[in-house]
Amino acid sequence: MDSSKVLFGRPVISGDALKEIFQSMMEGIVVVDKAGQILVVNPVGEKMFGYSTGELPGMRMEQLLPERYRTQHILFRDSFHNSPVPRRMGLGRDLTALKKDGTEFPVEISLSYSTAGGTFIAIAFISDISLRKKAEDALKQSEEQLIVYASELEKKVKSRTEDLNVSIQNLEREVTERKKAEEEVRKALEKERELNDMKSKFVSIASHEFRTPLSTILSSISLIDQYRKAGELDRIDKHVSRARISVNHLTTILNDFLSVGRLEEGKVDIVTEQVAILELFNDIVEEIKLQLKPGQEIVIACNTSAPTIKTDPRMLRNVLFNLLSNASKYSGDNTIINLDGVQDSRHFTIHIKDRGIGIPKEDQLHVFDRFFRATNAINIQGTGLGLNIVKRYIDLLKGSISFASEYGKGSTFTIQLPLAT
Repeated sequence: MDSSKVLFGRPVISGDALKEIFQSMMEGIVVVDKAGQILVVNPVGEKMFGYSTGELPGMRMEQLLPERYRTQHILFRDSFHNSPVPRRMGLGRDLTALKKDGTEFPVEISLSYSTAGGTFIAIAFISDISLRKKAEDALKQSEEQLIVYASELEKKVKSRTEDLNVSIQNLEREVTERKKAEEEVRKALEKERELNDMKSKFVSIASHEFRTPLSTILSSISLIDQYRKAGELDRIDKHVSRARISVNHLTTILNDFLSVGRLEEGKVDIVTEQVAILELFNDIVEEIKLQLKPGQEIVIACNTSAPTIKTDPRMLRNVLFNLLSNASKYSGDNTIINLDGVQDSRHFTIHIKDRGIGIPKEDQLHVFDRFFRATNAINIQGTGLGLNIVKRYIDLLKGSISFASEYGKGSTFTIQLPLAT
């Protein structure tokens, strides 16, 4: 028997097996006795603390800690010996270890225990989390930059709105100065009213939809700083999530405005290719999961004789993502959303069904109008542009879109795309 590792007169494990296990571990492993004397250290642990092979056994565990922690650690070690339960050390606070050269570095430590020859031994599993700490610091810096960016964005929106006001005023003066014929003046005034209406809606939407998530972000950042000082990691995660959701909402709003701009300018090109439809469905559902309300689930059913259809995948993805987002947004918790695909000889048809608030009958005629919001959706975030963009994308794909809805019971949107011949 290879007894190269012997604890208290009995072999703990064979030398070859111990070497194989220790070398395969990604964490540092330090085994100490009741008195805190180091018995065994794996190669990862030696490298982590900057010691050569064989230097650590015989040293005391406190020598791997900064001086300010050593007295407290001795008390903790005695407590662990008296009530040994596998646990993580330092919950809610940062732990720091000490290298041979005196350098401190952040660590995570999990404790376990065993017996060797009837004698208690403690086992510490140690991870160097320096890279993770750097990533967390980088995230904090990014969040601070986001606040600056959001502030600059609000200033740009205000500036561009003022520019639009100046442009409209110039147009009014030009119309008056040129004294066009009565019919031309009437048409110009109609156009002017349309521009004023669009400007008013844009300013109203931008003012509200930007301010709310920006306020959430600023509030979360402030609370994160307070919770960071208190070491309340769960609350920090909660407010990081809130900030992330608000950033995603801002991104959606900007994408809507940019999409409308590109459509108005005729800069949207159709690039068709063979698309694996079921794979596309699964990718979109996976992507949208983070936006779903608690307990919501998207159920996919796809009945197609061909594995692919020819269409523009980017445009179809945007359409489906928009409709599924609406289905989630206008439905309650713990509801099912159905995404179905059916193919016949001429068309591929997609149904998206929710069990949400539905669309009032008197509003259904205007569902695809730009900036339109149903009367029962006024208090739910949105720009009123999404379905207008969806309709125009479907038109570009030479398809059709329709819907059936019952107030308070939900809606089903149906997309019909032609199959390539």
